[in-house]
Amino acid sequence: MLAWGVTAAQSAPFEGGRWIDLTHDFSAETLYWPTAAKFKLEQEFHGQTPKGYFYAANRYSASEHGGTHLDAPVHFSESGKSVDQLTPDQLTGAAVVVNVSARAHTNADYQVSVADLRAWEKDHSHIPNDAIVLLNTGFARHWPDAKQYLGTAETGAEAVAKLHFPGLHPETAKWLTTERKIKAIGLDTASIDFGQSTLFESHRILFAQNIPAFENVAGLDALPVTGAYVVALPMKIKDGSGAPLRVIAWVPGR
Repeated sequence: MLAWGVTAAQSAPFEGGRWIDLTHDFSAETLYWPTAAKFKLEQEFHGQTPKGYFYAANRYSASEHGGTHLDAPVHFSESGKSVDQLTPDQLTGAAVVVNVSARAHTNADYQVSVADLRAWEKDHSHIPNDAIVLLNTGFARHWPDAKQYLGTAETGAEAVAKLHFPGLHPETAKWLTTERKIKAIGLDTASIDFGQSTLFESHRILFAQNIPAFENVAGLDALPVTGAYVVALPMKIKDGSGAPLRVIAWVPGR
């Protein structure tokens, strides 16, 4: 609770720091799954109206899953929550950043292991309850080069087998759901499962416990290992299995 005379706007964590944008913008260059419809922006009007004032309006279309976006649990769990059923409390909170970029740099198919998380805890203490876990593989540096980021620039069903990018090992997903208590998880690749996955086990394990995932997150290099406060708010699509996501982080310090 806040002390008397202290407003929410004056309270931590929103003083003495700065906001970091962890979102790739949406444009014709935005990367999507090879079988998904890409982002499209069409101009409806741009210019002077007959009454003499300027006016601009566009319409857009896209798949739920592409660019910086949220995977809702219903994406891989029939009884899981949809986008609109996730509360703001579950999508905001203290973040821990696990950096595996050195391993992913030499192995595009790297899967973040339990050993990686235990090593993080050895250096930084137990992953706190209700943390948002962010995995920094270093792949954001490749955006929006599809060949480097996804492993292929091809599209269509046949391209899926050619995907190569890091993800979370299913054993690690299980460990996070049974040995730790997290709100959400995110990473800077196109999927919480690595590119060569065909069973999407990490999705299924996490989503069975209603733990959502943030994918194609940007800017993780700018975050401290601990201490950042994440706000990850998707477009509130009723019954959505996913949605475009604007994710930002408050970093303390000047």
